[in-house]
Amino acid sequence: MIKQKVAHAIGILGVCTLGSMASEIELESITVETKAGSEVIKDVSGEELKSADLAEALAKQSASVTLVRRSGISNDIIIRGLKKDNINVTIDGAKAYGAGPNRMDPPISHVLTNNIDYITLNEGPYNVEDFGVLGADVKIHTKEPSQELSGEASVNVGSFGYKKGTLSISGGTETVRALLSVSKETGEQYKDGNGNTFAEQQDIYVQTHPTSAKFSYLPEQRDRDAFSKNTLFSKLYWHINETQDLSVSYTRNRSSNILYPNTAMDAIAVDDDIYNVQYTIRDLGQYSKKLTLSAYYSDVYHPMSNIFRKVSAVNYISHTLNDVTKGAKIKNEFDLSNHKISLGIDYSNRHWDGGFYKDDTPLPPASFHSIWDADTDNIGLFMEDKLTLDNWEIATGLRYDFTNVTTARAGVPSNSYDGLSGNVLATYQASAKSHYFVGLGIASRVPDGKELYFYNKGVEIGTNTLKKVTNTEIDMGAQWQTDSILLKVKLFYSDLGDYIVYNATTQRYVNTDATLYGLDISGTYFTSENTYVDYGISYQRGEKKEALVGQTDKDLAEIPPLKLNLALHYDYDDSLQMDVSAVYGAKWEHFDGDNGEVALDNYTVMNAKVSKTFAKHFELTMGIDNIFNETYALSNTYKDQTLISGGGDVMLMNEPGRYIYTNLKYTF
Repeated sequence: MIKQKVAHAIGILGVCTLGSMASEIELESITVETKAGSEVIKDVSGEELKSADLAEALAKQSASVTLVRRSGISNDIIIRGLKKDNINVTIDGAKAYGAGPNRMDPPISHVLTNNIDYITLNEGPYNVEDFGVLGADVKIHTKEPSQELSGEASVNVGSFGYKKGTLSISGGTETVRALLSVSKETGEQYKDGNGNTFAEQQDIYVQTHPTSAKFSYLPEQRDRDAFSKNTLFSKLYWHINETQDLSVSYTRNRSSNILYPNTAMDAIAVDDDIYNVQYTIRDLGQYSKKLTLSAYYSDVYHPMSNIFRKVSAVNYISHTLNDVTKGAKIKNEFDLSNHKISLGIDYSNRHWDGGFYKDDTPLPPASFHSIWDADTDNIGLFMEDKLTLDNWEIATGLRYDFTNVTTARAGVPSNSYDGLSGNVLATYQASAKSHYFVGLGIASRVPDGKELYFYNKGVEIGTNTLKKVTNTEIDMGAQWQTDSILLKVKLFYSDLGDYIVYNATTQRYVNTDATLYGLDISGTYFTSENTYVDYGISYQRGEKKEALVGQTDKDLAEIPPLKLNLALHYDYDDSLQMDVSAVYGAKWEHFDGDNGEVALDNYTVMNAKVSKTFAKHFELTMGIDNIFNETYALSNTYKDQTLISGGGDVMLMNEPGRYIYTNLKYTF
């Protein structure tokens, strides 16, 4: 059985090239688009993972992804040393943002793993379809409705009071089919490897930073749950006729009382609604093989406050933000000789607004607004061409953007950013089992509302004269395979012009020139008929070309050190699967100390799980994460985030200790 799967996987890889801009490979009946530097991740809905936190799923499965821990859920990611708006995130084509300036609700937190079919990680500036793809691209594809009536129900319980229940059902006819999925989950404060809860981690920090005691949890709040999350996901597919299809989806997430122990406030709620529609017409003529019209609307509401903290007794402050993003795209695809061509126009508008309250009353106008009606309007024209010549495939892309960023704050000028982005990727298929690629890309992204216009209770943090960031990047790599080994190697070098960073000395966002370079190695080793090993190594280094004003450190912040992922899989006749995995992170030797980062120790975390299918419809999964109860931290303390500070270093947050879980799933 495993041999058939291995042969199928190797066969797929043999016909897929890393340099393909739109090559199609069949993975479990799903057509997946890949390109140079792409990584397709399928198993994000594995029962060992918490549905509320896609960041944990990605960091477990990809060495090039690093988790940014802020809480028990709703965490963020770093890809190849890039984070925040330097990473483009789309959910079925809808561009996703969060409302919180402190990244309490990052874009990937707005979709649940159990509703995801697959994710494509595209590394490098090689996506011209979407706005602002500086150096990494996360494309999330949700599940499609099935024609046959089917569904699943699952119950998951784990350490730290974790409970999750999900139910989904799908079905229809040849013409119309629908999918509906609901879930509910809650969790207590997790304990780190030393057995400390969120509140107890605060206690340890207060011992050496006594002035931060006011941010500790109130006695009656110390043992409260860490989060609660309810979700609904629905999708309707209508096969209008042989040449037309319509897909409509709606995602609703309602999270409440999410604790952020090393931040001065907790999230009282994160409410988000995402609407998505896509209409496809095929075979309109010689110059329109496929025409796709899509539109989306996203509304994220995010109030936070210090009501659970001691300081609220004398200074109760809340901060409420809202982010509304809408967009539309028209894309036309056709073939011309040995060219596959795409032409399109892309539009988006992001409206971001927020303000501070004291005792539920707005602060005076001069101190109320944090982000005051910041609007980012973009129109982009794009073109892609994939040319096939014998053993060569040459893919090119161009995009021209017209962008305006404005704010309602009086006396602050608007910002206009126009410019051309482009790339070329060349892939040489040396044989059926090896190929090589090289690419050059130039892309940019504009400053966001926080970087330009943010005020913290009247104190200006944003810099309204920021320039856009431009990434000029070279990528190269190769892939080789034999009957038992698959090996992929990728190298990159980025010249980041006017990169946006935070200067803790001046307490403002500034532009600076920087470089970012690194190496990724990944693959699979098939050890026997029933076992195989997945491996991945990622290393990157980032440096400013000149130190910031008032500083001497040239290291870029939030650049994770070397990371290694290793997983041993054993399959037995499709009814029993066992996995043992390890994640290693090296010690932080290069970090931005002038801007609040500290040296984090290295760590090794071991995980194991076993899944058994019985009575055809039931699957039982049991597992342990962090088997040896390691105490470690992943996320550094970069001061562009508002973290608890009692003078000197801000509070560091440890990862969860040993986590034991059980999941029972019923499918029909």
